[in-house]
Amino acid sequence: MPRTSRNTLRVVRHNRLRKKVVGATERPRLAVFRSLKHISAQIIDDTKGVTLCAASSLEKDLKASGNAEGAKAVGKALANRAKELGISGVVFDRGGYRYHGRVASLADGAREGGLEF
Repeated sequence: MPRTSRNTLRVVRHNRLRKKVVGATERPRLAVFRSLKHISAQIIDDTKGVTLCAASSLEKDLKASGNAEGAKAVGKALANRAKELGISGVVFDRGGYRYHGRVASLADGAREGGLEF
């Protein structure tokens, strides 16, 4: 029997989570992606299938790395961009990752920036 990769299992968890977490126009979805070196997040309107705004630790102007402090900076930047668009409340989609470490820091940064979830 072939071994199942860690990312395949994460995608299975994400699909299970996505059955319940749906972003609407009034409350879009804040989706998180975490790689080994970086972290990124985007706010998505699932009814239209459109990304409203995004932030990533790869951006030069953020000067954020992929660690917990960098994740917090990405969360704050995303919250500021969402506020400019008039978005105050979102639904948090952890993407199949545990709500721990960098994912939790990104969420804390987004909350400090003014997003409610």
